[in-house]
This record gives sequence, structure tokens and C-alpha cells, in this order.
Amino acid sequence: MTKFIAHAARFVRDEDGISAIEYALLASLIALAIVGTVGTLGTTLSGIFTKVAGSI
Repeated sequence: MTKFIAHAARFVRDEDGISAIEYALLASLIALAIVGTVGTLGTTLSGIFTKVAGSI
């Protein structure tokens, strides 16, 4: 029983899993920002190219 309690205490103190979750959340937030920026930039560039093509 003492081994189980020691393993449980070590599991509670272990922070490796928490770090991995934080990095995953940070990566997903960065990916979301990139997708939003590229989508907005793509729409803007499409409008610019349409103007240029119309003026040619």
C-alpha cells in the first residue's frame, strides 16, 4: 500500500504532462492566428488582383 501512495504522490507532483498540454494549446493558438491572418490577407489580395486585372 505504501508503494501505491508513493507512486500516486509522484504522479501528482509530475508536471511533464502539464507542460505538454501548455505547448499544445500555444501551438493551436498560433495556428489559429495564422489561419485567420492568411484568410483575411487572401481576401484582400484577391480584391487587389481583381482591380489590377480589370485595369489591364
